Amino acid sequence: MRTALVTGITGQDGSYLAEQLLERGYRVVGVHRRLSAENHWRIEHLDALVLRYADLHDLGSLYDLVEEYRPDEIYNLAAQSFVPTSWTQPLLTAEATGLGLVRLLEAVRRVHPAARVYQASSSEMFGNSPDCPQNEDSRFAPASPYACAKLYAHMMVQNYRQAHGLFVVSGILFNHESPRRGLEFVTRKVAHGVARVHLGRVDKLRLGNLTARRDWGFAGDYTQAMWSMLQQDRARDFVVATGVDHSVEDLVRLAFETLGRDWREHVEQDPRLFRRNEVVRLRGDASRARESLGWEPRVQFPDLVRMMVEAEVARLQV
Repeated sequence: MRTALVTGITGQDGSYLAEQLLERGYRVVGVHRRLSAENHWRIEHLDALVLRYADLHDLGSLYDLVEEYRPDEIYNLAAQSFVPTSWTQPLLTAEATGLGLVRLLEAVRRVHPAARVYQASSSEMFGNSPDCPQNEDSRFAPASPYACAKLYAHMMVQNYRQAHGLFVVSGILFNHESPRRGLEFVTRKVAHGVARVHLGRVDKLRLGNLTARRDWGFAGDYTQAMWSMLQQDRARDFVVATGVDHSVEDLVRLAFETLGRDWREHVEQDPRLFRRNEVVRLRGDASRARESLGWEPRVQFPDLVRMMVEAEVARLQV
């Protein structure tokens, strides 16, 4: 039985990845931080999961984990991952999202260098890069503290791979969503807001920039790509994306259309919700993933939006 250690297990990606690893026969050790109120709703159905407390800020706890379990694979999904929060808490973001990965790699290097490591990089690293679509060789132009922290971690992956010979890879994942997304993210915010309008709880949904364009896919598809990256003969970084971008307005229109409503009757723009330094457009080129991993997105954007809206309606009716 292979052992996989997954940081950020309670998040969207952690929950889908854990399901898929358990289905493949892994022993899955989920790593989470000790909080005053636990947030396990995404993984409470996974009885076979082993949960352990540790923190990317605490090198000692990472040493202990790696020493105890000597995992075959490590998936680092833990981060401060909300871009607006990175502006108000840039130091925390740098510590958790950037230096946290380096602490984990140090634990691997010193305790169990045979482990294969996946790092969750982000399309936000491209920011307002002049290259579009963006692939593994595109120029980086991070436009937030979050993106800067992710880029630091991404470069450290390459450094540890070259200097220490570790099998460590970055998945440069473009936006990926699901009904398990946090409410602070725009896709879930829209789906939740549309459901509340439909059920008569509110009449208006307030949003920021409607013209920003993103390449949105389904999180469950993207976690399959993570696993595939660690099964390769050599360590390489991969862009994971659908190759199609949509505006926030497209997202809103489709979400309201799912329930037979006109979005223009219910949406108000709020200037306070605009980003400080907006990223105008992100669209990925996942040719390397298609050719080397055999990976393709299965869930298309309209189906993803419908999935999320219907899940929110079901939640609110309970």
